[in-house]
Amino acid sequence: MTIASATATATPRRARGRLFTWPLLLGVLGVGALVTVSLFVGVYDVVGEADGGEMFLITRIPRTVGLILAGTAMAMCGLVMQQLTQNRFVEPTTTGTTEWAGLGLLFVMLLFPDSPLMVRMIGAVAMAFVGTMLFFAFLRRVMLTSSIIVPIVGMMLGAVIGAISTFIALSTNMLQSMAIWFTGSFTSVLRGQYEPLWAVLIVVVAVFIAADRFTIAGLGQDIATNVGVNYQRVVLIGTALIALASGVVTVVVGNLPFLGLIVPNVVSLIRGDDLRSNLPWVALGGIALITACDIVARVINMPFEVPVSLILAMIGSVVFITLLLRQRRRV
Repeated sequence: MTIASATATATPRRARGRLFTWPLLLGVLGVGALVTVSLFVGVYDVVGEADGGEMFLITRIPRTVGLILAGTAMAMCGLVMQQLTQNRFVEPTTTGTTEWAGLGLLFVMLLFPDSPLMVRMIGAVAMAFVGTMLFFAFLRRVMLTSSIIVPIVGMMLGAVIGAISTFIALSTNMLQSMAIWFTGSFTSVLRGQYEPLWAVLIVVVAVFIAADRFTIAGLGQDIATNVGVNYQRVVLIGTALIALASGVVTVVVGNLPFLGLIVPNVVSLIRGDDLRSNLPWVALGGIALITACDIVARVINMPFEVPVSLILAMIGSVVFITLLLRQRRRV
């Protein structure tokens, strides 16, 4: 038996026993209660009105399902990016991936104005993949003296891509449309429009299956090659999964800043860095955070809604600064 096969066999056996525990069951119940609250929060009274049942099926259920799918996928994307780069500060919105997806969406809308949602998704996913690969290639070629520099470079790259998108949108009279796309909100998540989000289940399942290989790849190319893991293939798969989730969520929902940064870091601080046993907690944390922020966004200024991205950005900025200060104290 080779080292790689022994690692792949032994690690799941050790982790499988502690994946499903009583605290996790309590977490599932807690998140389930939060999701239930989300189903009944809103301006429209789905209980008292005559057509409340129909509105419940058209708006509330799709919106809540969208919260679950988007929260799980983006939290896991952040975990995968942090594992592959061995940097706690990276996630799709701090590496420019979301901006690349938005640029792809803009190109599709310019070239094919009447294109269906699926074509827009393909354009966003393709550009997100290109942008993430460029970011990983930059990290491999440039020696950075501090882990803090990595997200700074990513945000600078994202700012450049965002500026290019803004210039193109301004030149083609699509600035207002682009602003709507980039505003992270679940207001437009309705029956018949949210179904593409089910594609992110591919990301969730794939991350669970490939968790051990992502862990080994995170140790570096030399170690991964020595234990029989194809490092380039694992990075390519991880990049494709990140691009798929980021592209789909950007098209359907918009920008969800810092979600992939907050959840994996909080879970790691509480439970340590065991990737496989942390996956269910990261999924639950993503759902809980995005659902709680969406509930606050709905009730804080009733009958109007605040974009959920605004609430996420406020929380994420505090977590990001806290992580930076912790990193500085360690140095």
